[in-house]
Amino acid sequence: MKDMQYKNIVAAIDGSKATLPVLTAAVKSAIHNHAHLDLLTIEQVGQITDGYITSTTVSTDQTYNLVKTTEERLEDLKMRAWKMGLLDVSIHIRFGNPKRVIAQDFPKDHHNDLIVIGTTGLSSVERFVLGSVTNYVNRNAPCDVLVVRTENNRQEEER
Repeated sequence: MKDMQYKNIVAAIDGSKATLPVLTAAVKSAIHNHAHLDLLTIEQVGQITDGYITSTTVSTDQTYNLVKTTEERLEDLKMRAWKMGLLDVSIHIRFGNPKRVIAQDFPKDHHNDLIVIGTTGLSSVERFVLGSVTNYVNRNAPCDVLVVRTENNRQEEER
């Protein structure tokens, strides 16, 4: 079997405990493959209430502050990637449904051939009701998906 060579890797960053393990795995993969790395985070403007998605009104100032804070966090992660030896890194903030953006929209727009994503931070009840972004991405992505498990996820699965 031929060794897969990735050229455009996207790391789905959500600010959870999985963020640094996902970043580390993505940077290592990008260095190994001499690939470009996109750091992507998704901001949701709607919320789920009683099973229905409702739109929330967000002011211009709130949107600006949200984007500014998120951009600062992504720039920090970009600097970490640089310190690990990867200089070909871009940051991206998208609004929308994380499942669809990560699995379909972003890879289509940026020609990603590998998605690096962490395991879910949801409880088993939340996963049942809402579904896991990771599971959705793994089933629907047009490219390979690397799922990074955190130590907490491994311990929870062993129980």
